[in-house]
Amino acid sequence: MANYKLNINNEPYEVEAEPQTPLLWVIRDEVGLTGTKFGCGIAQCGACTVHLNGTAVRSCSIPVSAASGQQLTTIEGLSDDNSHPVQQAWLDVQAPQCGYCQSGQIMSAAALLEKNPKPTDADIDQAMAGNICRCGTYHRIRKAIHTASNNISNGSK
Repeated sequence: MANYKLNINNEPYEVEAEPQTPLLWVIRDEVGLTGTKFGCGIAQCGACTVHLNGTAVRSCSIPVSAASGQQLTTIEGLSDDNSHPVQQAWLDVQAPQCGYCQSGQIMSAAALLEKNPKPTDADIDQAMAGNICRCGTYHRIRKAIHTASNNISNGSK
């Protein structure tokens, strides 16, 4: 066991964990932020997506030791009230069905729009590849990303 200093959603946390403990379990079990979901445990589904220094990563495959001292953002860190443009677009177009994958989808979409505020369908497909939605709401997810892009470009970021 070792102590790690984490900066999650601009809040400092000190946790004790084994160095190879997946960041996902530290975020959920030690810190208590349960918006990040467990899906597959092998970085293939995207349910556990968080931002590490602004880049979308799969928290189930990142050891806590690699995240120490880095800037982490979870779904809870996008906004306090679902006012982030991506979250608002998700609500506006009613993107989720069961909702389980949506925090990972939203985190991937937010990272995409931070880097590319006007993505094409091909850009969206590439950035969202590997985020699996068992309900198949991909067309609504794409529409939500375009809606968020339009909202951002119109100054509601």
